[in-house]
Amino acid sequence: MPYAADQHGRPVFFISSMAMHTQNLGQDPRASLLVAQPEVTGDPLGAARMTIVGSASQAPAEEIGEVRDLYLSRHEDAKFWQDYTDFAYYRLAIQGVYFIGGFGVMGWISAGDYEAARPDPLAEAAADIVQHMNADHAEALRLLARHYAGDDPDEAKLTAVDRLGFNLRLKSGDRVHGRRVTFPREVTGPDEARGIFVEMVRQARLALGRRML
Repeated sequence: MPYAADQHGRPVFFISSMAMHTQNLGQDPRASLLVAQPEVTGDPLGAARMTIVGSASQAPAEEIGEVRDLYLSRHEDAKFWQDYTDFAYYRLAIQGVYFIGGFGVMGWISAGDYEAARPDPLAEAAADIVQHMNADHAEALRLLARHYAGDDPDEAKLTAVDRLGFNLRLKSGDRVHGRRVTFPREVTGPDEARGIFVEMVRQARLALGRRML
């Protein structure tokens, strides 16, 4: 379902009363939205995703202008449907979030914690970072897994990255599992994230060299 998130992270939808999902909401407002990370690893189970659970209702009349501007900023083509009387704006009031960060990383997030969270500074750049690391630095990822996660995999792929660290999908023979690696400090943007990856790889190589002496 196309959506836009407001300043509290609540999803906003623009849906028709003729649609079955809208008619269902008229009978029972409980709903959920699955939000998935763009698949970059070849295995959807290794990608991050979350299910937002809550209650959906039409946006109040006094907020329609603000909600419309927000939605159209994300979905410009919806401007062609604005004058159709069967369409209306709905918003999902969040009661809980279930997050899966990849293999072995999952858990519930309260509505309060979700609303208080700030957008991650790597949100817009994460997909490019993941693609670049997997395409050009496969051996460096194996080295990071060996030094920081205590694994020696045949294959390591980056599945997600944020301001606090990154998730790896590791494969050794037939065994596939995930590990979370924490950055040595919180990053504030893509350039700093690249610098920390370089720093961590350098430290891992130095440690490996010392062990081989």
